[in-house]
Amino acid sequence: MNVLRDFHTGALRLRVLHHATETPIHGAWLAQELATRGHPVSPGTLYPLLHRMQEAGLLKSTTAVESGRRLRLYRTTKKGKRLLADCRTVLAALTRELE
Repeated sequence: MNVLRDFHTGALRLRVLHHATETPIHGAWLAQELATRGHPVSPGTLYPLLHRMQEAGLLKSTTAVESGRRLRLYRTTKKGKRLLADCRTVLAALTRELE
């Protein structure tokens, strides 16, 4: 069991929910955004994660064409928004406790 890896994976899920709540996102944009913030993630990690989150009902997707490219856009569902809010509450309490 790798606790640090599990923490990073959970943090990645929260980042996905956060960004997909603000605006519809696609995988390439998200990978670039995460990398610029110091959290690089490979396509082999990101796309399966997006699919699993969609299967879990946390994200929904639509298809769009942008600059001649077909993109799958992800948006947070109501269930995903509730989970994000709950996690923010837990993280705030944890931050206060660890200070």
